[in-house]
Amino acid sequence: MDARNEIAATAGRHGREITARGLVLGAAITVAFMAANIYMGLKTGMTFSSSIPAALLSMGALRLVGGGILENNIVQTQASAAGTLCNVILVLPGLVLIGYWHGFPFWETSLVCLVGGWLGVAFSIPLRRALVTGSALPYPEGIAAAEVLRAGHTEEGRGGLTTLLAAAAGSGLVAFLTNGVRLLADGVLTAFAVGGAAFSVGSGFSLALIGVGYLVGIGACLALLTGVAIAWGILVPLLTALGPPAGVSPGEAAQAVWAGQVRLVGAGIIAVGGFWTVAALARPILASIGQAAAAARRPARDLPRHERDLPILWVGVGALALAVPLAALFQTFGLSAGLSGSTAAWVTAACVLFCYVFGAAMAAVCGYLAGLLGSSTSPISGIGILAAMVGAVAVPLVVGVAAPPDTQRFAMAAVLLAASVVVTASSIANDNLQDLKTGQLVDATPWRQQAVLLLGVAVGSLVIVPLLSLLYGAYGFVGALPRPGMDPREALAVPQAALVTQITDGIVHGTLPWPMLLLGGVLGLGAVGLERVLKRRGVSFPALTVGIGMYLPLSVEMTIGLGGLLGFVCERALRRRDPGGLVQSRRRGILIASGLLVGESFVGVGLAAVDAAGGRTGSLSLAGTVSDGTALWLGLGVFGLALGIIAAALMRPAPPLTRGN
Repeated sequence: MDARNEIAATAGRHGREITARGLVLGAAITVAFMAANIYMGLKTGMTFSSSIPAALLSMGALRLVGGGILENNIVQTQASAAGTLCNVILVLPGLVLIGYWHGFPFWETSLVCLVGGWLGVAFSIPLRRALVTGSALPYPEGIAAAEVLRAGHTEEGRGGLTTLLAAAAGSGLVAFLTNGVRLLADGVLTAFAVGGAAFSVGSGFSLALIGVGYLVGIGACLALLTGVAIAWGILVPLLTALGPPAGVSPGEAAQAVWAGQVRLVGAGIIAVGGFWTVAALARPILASIGQAAAAARRPARDLPRHERDLPILWVGVGALALAVPLAALFQTFGLSAGLSGSTAAWVTAACVLFCYVFGAAMAAVCGYLAGLLGSSTSPISGIGILAAMVGAVAVPLVVGVAAPPDTQRFAMAAVLLAASVVVTASSIANDNLQDLKTGQLVDATPWRQQAVLLLGVAVGSLVIVPLLSLLYGAYGFVGALPRPGMDPREALAVPQAALVTQITDGIVHGTLPWPMLLLGGVLGLGAVGLERVLKRRGVSFPALTVGIGMYLPLSVEMTIGLGGLLGFVCERALRRRDPGGLVQSRRRGILIASGLLVGESFVGVGLAAVDAAGGRTGSLSLAGTVSDGTALWLGLGVFGLALGIIAAALMRPAPPLTRGN
């Protein structure tokens, strides 16, 4: 019996998908993982996908009561909202940073999350056929989540469970030693100067990112490394040579130039690549919408279960109906700022239109990126920057370019609020398509996944405000403390929201370095042209990923690239030595990569909970017991040993009886 037939048989034995116990379990996991994600995001700017940890947790809980793979899949779909809905913190705290809000008002914040999240689900439903069932995108985290589910619910999966759990245990141990007790360095980064030019090279030691690189494949990794080469091999040295920051080391100079200028070049490439992606996807998306409309006219019983979405008419009507609470949000926002009724109405119309048009476009881009790189490595903060940039150009035209300072501050606030809706919608669309890929692989019913994700968004929208208010009241944000006498050293950095706010302020007040963005646009056009040429030759080279390679931190990009190169080299070597074992090697590699993601994700959740309870980052740290140099060499040695073990596992010959399967 092959894997799909075995899963279908399992579905027949345990056909229930949505159950009361599953919904309660999914809601509990959503709240727990959202708390961890919000704390990590406000502190470091990084959030994690909760799908895979949720799948493993629910599998353990439901196996005690005889739950099946489809019920388990529904729980992880609902709980996955925790890892994506909280991406609103990448933008929304900017309203506090500029002093427009002095906390997080309940209904406004909840409405941003609820409406943005439900729009994200609505935008993603017509994309399912175009980007999930009708494309060859790898969906690394969707495949990994499916492997986790299969490992607990099929005979073949149980055979690979040892491999998955061994990889998870190793990855979790390394993550605990690195990010928990901090006896191992989390990466190596060195910098040097040649003349006035600063160079920076290095890599992270994250085994989860090695797994991501393996799953996305060599094509996307080469595009990513191309962006790295342009950013760190050309632009950073050139810009530091032309105008180095005074009185800083080469490493600090390189980091400052990358953060302040080169990242904007990457954002420009992402903008061009994103709009090109939307244009390229227009035909399959329209075809997908047409197929959905045709399916809606047929009785549900005539459709295969795995082809049933929420009816497209309901989706369209529901999406349009969300314009009412969204308009109420912006209208109240404008009137409370003292705008006249007519001006507030114009601002409301502009913001609602922006949320729908730009939000739908970015949902398509993020859905494509979910399939290409996975949810965890999608540049959602880059989407926030693009949304803020476009909004910061448009909104001042409505309120008046030469408006008084208070009105300009309102314009910034309106832009940040609209960008928060776009980021939420894009994040949820990103997540939904990843979940739908998992569902496709385990033969789930799409409409049920879409329905429970709506529920997950609703639960998350209710709990996110108390969590934000609790953390802001306890620590404050850098530059925005809630009350006098607080220790600024304990304040949460909110780095991504601070960056988005800085860019919005730069556009509104005319201080943004536009040449960097324009350079990114030109490079983006070149990357799109190269993508088209290579595509004709059967070579994958996503232009959008070049911009991501310039935008994300060097340690993240290099580690993903190493994972892709490791898989490519091992596959080439195995093809020459044992071509009959390629299928088994790939299967084993997916299990290993899935385990690497599971282990590090679980440790991340646990450490975030410990830090939140202890009120400080690094609660378990023993860093003082070893020197920085010792931690670096230990980290490098463990990382190298882990890569060697992974390579040996990938190249292990297949048993004779499995050849040709």
